Amino acid sequence: MGFTGETWRMVGEREPVGEILIEDADFPWLAGRFTPGPGFAAVRPLFERELALTEADHEEGWAEWERVRDEIERRVTLWSPSGPVAGFLLHIDGERAWFRWSDEPLARS
Repeated sequence: MGFTGETWRMVGEREPVGEILIEDADFPWLAGRFTPGPGFAAVRPLFERELALTEADHEEGWAEWERVRDEIERRVTLWSPSGPVAGFLLHIDGERAWFRWSDEPLARS
């Protein structure tokens, strides 16, 4: 796929949150090296909590996971090389990020 080598950006309300250099494309997921920007410190706890809830994989945590995911989408916009995407599901773990995206907002359960 043509995604490898692209840089996708994460933007907050006032400053860059980070960049993802795509190293692997396994549709519908893209993955790569995450470089934090100046705005990442403000949203880092959300990404840490989102990943912990995902890895816990227990029924009671999914409602909280959805709240955290909604907050991430409220505070961060994901930009492909051609512009902002409408919906995304993004995980960050240290220097690694993996995500899927859509031209339409992602469906909620």
